[in-house]
This record gives sequence, structure tokens and C-alpha cells, in this order.
Amino acid sequence: MRHCVVLTADRGSFTDYGGSSALGYVACMPYRLVPRIFMDRIFTPPIPADNEGRAYFAPYALRKVEAALYYAGIKDVIVTPPEYLERVVNNETKILGLTAHDPLGIDPVSTKLCMLFGGGPSWTARFFEELGEKVSRLKKKYNFKVIVGGPAAWELIKERPDWLDVLYIGEAEHTLPSLVNEMLNGKDVPKLIYGKDAKIDEIPPILYPARLGEVQITRGCPRGCSFCSITPETFRSIPLDIIKKEIEVNLKGGIDRVEFITDDIMLYGSQRLRVNHDAITKLYKDVMVMGVDGIWFPHISAPPVKESPKTIREMAEIAHYSFDRADAPVVGLETGSERIFTKYMRAKSFPYEPRQWRDVIIDATTIMNENYIYPCYTMTIGYFDETEEDVELSIKLVQDIIDHELTAWVFPLPVIPMETSRIRKNPFPTLKKMPRNYWDLLYISWKYNFKITRKLVPALTSNIKNKMINRLAKFMIDKIFDNIEWVFLQLKETKGLSSLNYRNINLNNTIGVIRALTWLFRLGFKSL
Repeated sequence: MRHCVVLTADRGSFTDYGGSSALGYVACMPYRLVPRIFMDRIFTPPIPADNEGRAYFAPYALRKVEAALYYAGIKDVIVTPPEYLERVVNNETKILGLTAHDPLGIDPVSTKLCMLFGGGPSWTARFFEELGEKVSRLKKKYNFKVIVGGPAAWELIKERPDWLDVLYIGEAEHTLPSLVNEMLNGKDVPKLIYGKDAKIDEIPPILYPARLGEVQITRGCPRGCSFCSITPETFRSIPLDIIKKEIEVNLKGGIDRVEFITDDIMLYGSQRLRVNHDAITKLYKDVMVMGVDGIWFPHISAPPVKESPKTIREMAEIAHYSFDRADAPVVGLETGSERIFTKYMRAKSFPYEPRQWRDVIIDATTIMNENYIYPCYTMTIGYFDETEEDVELSIKLVQDIIDHELTAWVFPLPVIPMETSRIRKNPFPTLKKMPRNYWDLLYISWKYNFKITRKLVPALTSNIKNKMINRLAKFMIDKIFDNIEWVFLQLKETKGLSSLNYRNINLNNTIGVIRALTWLFRLGFKSL
């Protein structure tokens, strides 16, 4: 078959994570510590494709690129899983487009987990490296051009692979189609291109199903946090008719769940950061009557929850949230220090003042919990000017959450100077540069996380349809949590130096497995 343009991603992105996106975080672990068979069968299983190599469903970003090219008149396009590249790419292929989620393994979660467990590349980096090797071989054979874009394309600005022709930063719809046309016509193009933000009428609906029923409802975030790569974008709410068209595409493809893509569900239809209750509840009502199994969302902010608890209540009622159908979105907790907050994220607390941040968090978490929404709080720790006093205030904030017995996870992450953020010139976090009491914060957070995870295992695994995989995931969570608290206690007591104990463990070779089992047994893991 003739496909001038082939679109794909590495396995860390081109997967449905076994039906539960939360399992995708395992790919941020050092690849040495997670056997490939677990990645292939449980955490990042491959997505099936037809005889032509066309994926039955795909990451949403690739579906949007596919649609943008199609509506621009470029129709010889195929979206294929990385495992099918050899059978799809041929002499007719002119452009191979990749979306990059974490190509070097330096996003906040990967940086943290690799730092904690002895360093080395994450599975996200390993997957991208393996895809790069395949792309390099195919490019030498067929002489096509390669474009890499996506949310973490910025990671490749300074470490560019030799097989890459064009690094594309930014949104696709406005700029990418004309770039692809120029490349198809043999014109020379810059090696680094920044795409312009698309206007609402330039964003077409997807043509084919997206994994997990993904559908975008907002783009950008108007809060302007200095550490975030999203802030340069113009905030937009996607029109309801486009959202419903995309849900219909997913439903026809057999995907009856809806995963809203948004940086804050409470900003849908908003102006000047104020909650638009009617727009959000209409969105939920109109989607649920389409016959979907459920609505989930990945991100929400605490201030609008406190501002409009009635909106949260109606969302939960309409979507039938319950303990077994709970949502666990990522929420920015960031810091307990008013000084750090005011300097790096002042608008994050709006419509409240930075000095009210603690009360905003406690009140918002209570409201979410009452409506079966359990936040995964992330913190940004390790600014170059952050003091131990600042971290102590963050510890106090986390302790307040614990003392109130709120149902929430807390993940203190190293702040990453992303190339597309305003702190891009800040030093990159390392084990030795983290504040000494960061390890105290890490310990109390993870100790509480273990307690919450055990409580919520049914909700966390409810979307894993494969019964065997579901049982195995529950078993692994139980066994791991039986034995891992001491890891964080050791990190606390050694100020992170105990992480170096894991450097030589490699569960992807025979010697490494024997060494790891021996080491674990000596430490008292006899239950394994």
C-alpha cells in the first residue's frame, strides 16, 4: 500500500496501558528494574493493527495530526504501532512522523524514579531509543525524512539524534500541514520549527478511535506557572459539537469510556479563570446521554473546586462516580512555601491569595473526596533558591493532609527546567542538589501513599478489563507494598544515598535477576 506519510510513536506512548493509564507510570522506572515481559504484557502492551498495519486505536496526539493532515488535503497517511513499521514503511514513504512523550527520560516522574532507584535510563527513554534504532535502519534503506514533535519534543533540542531531520515544537494544526507539503515537494525546511497555536476553527475532529476514549476539551492553561511548559499556549475550550463528534468516533470503534484531555476540567468554558458551572454540567449531561460507560479526566485544580463545590457535586452525580468508579486526577500541590509559591506560580491560587493556599488545598480535597474524586497531588521541589525552611513548610502542608485523613496521594517531584518553560536556565536537579529535608518530605508522602493505595486498589484497577491482568496487578501492588516502605525509610535516613544500592540491579538479564533475588532475600524479603 502507498502511504506517503507514516505516523507512530515509541511503545511507551503507543499503548493503552492495559486499560488503566495509571499503569503507564511504571514506564518512568529505570528499565533495569522492570522486566520486559511485565512491560509487554501488563504495563505497556502493544496496540493491535489490521493487515495493512493501521492501528485500531492510537494515542490522541497522533489522531489529531492525522486529522490535521487529512483536512489539509494530505490523505496518504497511516497511523501504525511501532511494531508494524517494517511492514508499513516502503519506497513510497516520504515522511515518518513521531510523537515524543519522554524521549530522554527526564520528565519530572522519570527523573524522580530514576534518581530514587540508582539512576540509568527509564523505560520511556529505552523505548524511544529502540524506536530510534529501527527508524535509523529504515531511513538508510528508504531515504525518507523524519519529523519529531509532541509534548516532550523539547527534550531533543540539545540532544538531537542523527536520524532526525525536523524537530517540531508546538501545536500541529496551523503550521504542520504546510511544512509536510513543503517536504513532500522536496523543499528544504529548517531543522527546528515552532508551530503556531491553532485557532478553534483550525482544530478538526479526529477521524479514527483514540486509545482509552481520549477526547480533548481544553488546550493550554492561563495560570502562567513558571515551571510549566504549557503556559505559552493560548487557552481555548473546544466546542461541544467537536467533542461529541470525537466521542462518536470512539464509540463506533468500540470504546465506550471517555477520557477528557484537559489541563483543568474546571476551566472548560471559563473566562478569566472563573468556573463556568453551566458549561461544565452541560458537557457532562450531553456526553452521558450518548451512551458512554463513564467520564474520566486527568487534571483538575484545587482553587476552582473550592470556588464551586456545586459543580463538583453535579459532575459526580451525572457521571455516577462511586468508590468503585472513582476518578484520580493529577492536581498541582506544588509547595507549602508562600515565598516559593508567590515567585513561581502566583496565579495558581486564583481567585484566592497565595497565603490562603493551605486552606484551599484542605477544603478542595474534602470536597473532591465527598464526591469520589481522589487527587494525585504533585509537588515541585528543588528550585535553585529553595531553602530547607521552604521545604519544612511543604512538609507541614502534607502533614495537614494526613492529619485530616484525606484521601489523596502526594508525589514530591524534582522541578525540571523544561526548555519551553520560563525556568529553562535553572540547573537540572540531581541527587546531591536536592534539599536535605526533601527526603523527609518524600518519606511521609510515600508512607501515606501506601495506605491510600491499599484502600483504593478496587478503583485503581476497575478499568483493567482483562481479568487475569486485573488480578495480577492487584497481586503485584499487594506484594510490592508489603516490602517497599523500608526503601523510603532508608532514603530518608541516608539523605538519598541509599538509592545507589540499586545501581547494579538489572532484572532484564539472568545474572541481574539472581543478584537481585539474593540481595532482596538478605534484606528480609522472604515472602517473595
